[in-house]
Amino acid sequence: MDLGLSGRVYVVTGGSKGLGFATAAALAGDGARVVLSSRNPDHVAAAVERLGGAPGVVGVPADLAAPETAQRLADAAHEHFGRLDGALISVGGPPPGTAASVSDEQWRSAFESVFLGAVRGVRTLAGRLSGDAAIGMVLSSSVRSPITGLGISNGLRPGLAMVAKDMADEFGPRGVRVFGLLPGRIATGRMRQLDEADPSGRERAVEAIPLRRYGDPEEFGRTAAFLLSPAAGYVTGSVVAVDGGALRAL
Repeated sequence: MDLGLSGRVYVVTGGSKGLGFATAAALAGDGARVVLSSRNPDHVAAAVERLGGAPGVVGVPADLAAPETAQRLADAAHEHFGRLDGALISVGGPPPGTAASVSDEQWRSAFESVFLGAVRGVRTLAGRLSGDAAIGMVLSSSVRSPITGLGISNGLRPGLAMVAKDMADEFGPRGVRVFGLLPGRIATGRMRQLDEADPSGRERAVEAIPLRRYGDPEEFGRTAAFLLSPAAGYVTGSVVAVDGGALRAL
């Protein structure tokens, strides 16, 4: 199936590793052009090189928590490619800990990056899009069911899902779609870190997944690329689980 991605331009934040990189790879592999960002300049440069570099992929080292970042990314898309058709907003996961055990400073820092940075990113980038465009927000299965030991994610991600729904209502008349993605257990570097902190947790998690395995980042990336593409042009305001069936809620 032709997704209609050829020649289209997307911003991917958190794009140097993990789910963001997998999505950037899927987009670029299907003919899209990508502005990839992450905080670490070396990681950005390495990711751009892995994806083939210019002219189809450019990198912008940036922290989504910084107020000017979203505007910089939109400017880069228009400067290098002359247009912007969508974005995947992905940020690093907040630190582990129960909601009661993490500090005020950890809550504030996570709010600035995970929550406010994402909201600002969608709001700013939406203002630079033409019609027939899409923005996806990488959330978590904690939107529908709390994850033990990830209290900050349990607190912030459901609110972002409602933000996506609210913005889908607001931007829909302009032809801009907004949706959320709920990754479950995907074999990323962050997931390996969480498993190392609780080795027995991986076995329990796999047993609770109907497919009895973790997902590959590429499986997530292909799903995200489809939802960002014109082929998914009637999908907005939705949250889509990519979790191997682990969530028990509809």
